[in-house]
Amino acid sequence: MTEFPTPPTDVPAIEVVDLYKRFGELEVLKGVSLTVKAGQVVCVIGPSGSGKSTLLRCVNRLEEPTAGQLRVEGIDILDPEIDVDKVRTRIGMVFQQFNLFPHLSVLRNLTLAQRRVLGRGKEEAAEVARQNLERVGLLDKADAYPAHLSGGQQQRAAIARSLSMNPDMMLFDEPTSALDPELVGDVLDVMRNLAGSGMTMMVVTHEMGFAREVGDDLVFMDDGMIVEEGNPRDVLANPRHTRTQSFLSKVL
Repeated sequence: MTEFPTPPTDVPAIEVVDLYKRFGELEVLKGVSLTVKAGQVVCVIGPSGSGKSTLLRCVNRLEEPTAGQLRVEGIDILDPEIDVDKVRTRIGMVFQQFNLFPHLSVLRNLTLAQRRVLGRGKEEAAEVARQNLERVGLLDKADAYPAHLSGGQQQRAAIARSLSMNPDMMLFDEPTSALDPELVGDVLDVMRNLAGSGMTMMVVTHEMGFAREVGDDLVFMDDGMIVEEGNPRDVLANPRHTRTQSFLSKVL
């Protein structure tokens, strides 16, 4: 299998070129091109069904693109010789639903993939897990089970689990959409801190305030295409495209 080397610093973290994705007769992505630079926070917004989540899932090959090019840190990850699991160790993914194993403690949730995928020993994996639980404000919940956590705590634990794999970048698929409104803030605070630490992030979100405050680039998608892209403050304040204007008039 092809190795996945450390990239040169000037190589984009994520490079999507003319990407298409079909599910049967339904074309969900229609020629999407997007570049995410290392250390950049790119927020993706748009109506339901616009292809946002499918794009994110293609980036770590949870979905197989129908056509186009996709490079992560300069590596063609659609190359059949690429070890996809090795690629995914570089890409943390946080979903709408928390996907924690209910029968495992929070600590075990964080150590399982470290031990199986990265080959870390029990003590090292536990130490890394505790460091990341502290990072998201959940060290006191290490021995708790997911059912005993709030939704916001479960999502923070899911973020800590991804961080425990030492990824170079993080993908967030509407990470606050399943949360009660009063629990959203703690998760967004963790994401703000991650962005502040220089983590490369691609965030599908409905949180316009977060996009305006934290995002370096804002992408508006509709009907499987990127309709508008630019500085988040500029796009949100003065959208150029009529479709963007219509969408933002309903959500701002």
